[in-house]
Amino acid sequence: MGGSLVGKMGNKVRNIIRKMGDREYFLGGVVLSAAAVVMQFLARNVSGAATWYAHHVYPLLVGVIGGFFGIFSFSLAEKALYLLVCCVVVYVWHFWREPGRILARAVFLAGVLFFSYTCNCGVNYYAASFSEYADVEVGTYSKEELKELCEFLTKRVNETALEERYVDYRWAWRKESVRAMQRAGKRFAVLGGFYPQPKEVRISWILSVQQLCGIYSPFTIEANYNKNMPSYNIPHTMCHELSHLKGFMREDEANFIGYLACVESERQAFRYSGYLTGWVYAGNALAAVDLESYLELHGQLCKQAKEDLRKNNAFWDKYEGKVAEVANQMNDVYLKANDQSDGVQSYGRMVDLMLGYYQKRKEEKE
Repeated sequence: MGGSLVGKMGNKVRNIIRKMGDREYFLGGVVLSAAAVVMQFLARNVSGAATWYAHHVYPLLVGVIGGFFGIFSFSLAEKALYLLVCCVVVYVWHFWREPGRILARAVFLAGVLFFSYTCNCGVNYYAASFSEYADVEVGTYSKEELKELCEFLTKRVNETALEERYVDYRWAWRKESVRAMQRAGKRFAVLGGFYPQPKEVRISWILSVQQLCGIYSPFTIEANYNKNMPSYNIPHTMCHELSHLKGFMREDEANFIGYLACVESERQAFRYSGYLTGWVYAGNALAAVDLESYLELHGQLCKQAKEDLRKNNAFWDKYEGKVAEVANQMNDVYLKANDQSDGVQSYGRMVDLMLGYYQKRKEEKE
């Protein structure tokens, strides 16, 4: 009798403690989410707040968090994703009779992720654009100026064309991407400083089916890239993802920064990657307004460049489908939610940045 009474009292005490724990997890998640919302509000509505954060607070996070996770040669973000999914499934299966417990932990996890995302990524979307630091005028340009840029890129592609496979130089390329970004930092101070090496996603199929060349992990501050795509694409993607570690989150600007870093690299494979990637963007823009000139310049590309473009198209064509369509729609919503009103179309503005930079460099030489 006495033992039974003690047992019942013990169960009540444990239930009270458990409920208190559930409440703490729930409130913790709410507080973290509220803090993230406040930060997002300030970034969007207080002039200069996001820019100050991106260049004073965020670099400290890159040094500490990015520096720590940079010690590991593999992508911690990828491994953590798989582990998180497994843990969530096991946890829900084990405590499915306690929905309150599951809800409290879910709210806490969501709060942690939302707060981490905001600190390491979300605020930076509202910082000053790279074009302001590069003193590049993004305006309207004539068809003739676009054709001139494409002619310049065609010449550079042919001069730097090189058949060098990523699988043979994976470690050298990772190191060179950091050197290329730091070299760009000598010309543009906002790109200078510390960079952890980019990391390949081991199961890159996950990125391929989403039509993604790479992805920045705000939770571990890691630059990740798709190791399966054609080799010419990889150097530019590495530098593109590393540019996010300097607070430049817009995809068009990250593409442009990747281009700048690659074309100034001491490694020919990187210069080739930058120029050919630039040619694709500028060439697509030219094809839309002057197909005849585009076809003429495409015909002038060297054999290596034509083959790389063919392989690139064939690679991505394999993964077209419903998953890619849904992923593209989700990316479109994500970009618009972060003040990129053109959604996935914002990628096209890289051409305007290249045109502005090309005209600026031409004027400097005259």
